[in-house]
Amino acid sequence: MNRAFATGLVLLGVTGAGVVLGLLLVAPAGHPPGSSSPPAPSTHPSAPPSPDAADTAAVAVLARAIVDAIAGHDSAAFGKLTCRPQSAEALAGLQRMWDAAGPVTVKLAGPPDLRGESATAKVHVEAAGGTKDTPFPLHKENGRWCVPG
Repeated sequence: MNRAFATGLVLLGVTGAGVVLGLLLVAPAGHPPGSSSPPAPSTHPSAPPSPDAADTAAVAVLARAIVDAIAGHDSAAFGKLTCRPQSAEALAGLQRMWDAAGPVTVKLAGPPDLRGESATAKVHVEAAGGTKDTPFPLHKENGRWCVPG
């Protein structure tokens, strides 16, 4: 795999390159319509709470968008997925690395791992120089899922 491309993936996976995710709507937590009482407390206090359907769906959409941005060498699209706006220079640098990498095949290595307001999406990339699995940390911020930066 091209060294510059691999470096770009590592930097993205660790720091998240950071631009606001404005494409996901996450429903507020609450009771389903018609529900008159809160759900019964868990009998297993040590078990982590199961993620709600809205968070599970939002994380899956975000993970797929990461894959699509990398596969399309689209730094602008990736920039929209991060929690904090990135400078034009940072996005241009990412674009140069992706352009230099040449054709790549990108897919999720498995379903995202969701734990509360954090998640991880492992992205598998194949290029002429080899393969790499990069874990992308994801975070729920102000009701929206994004790649922290």
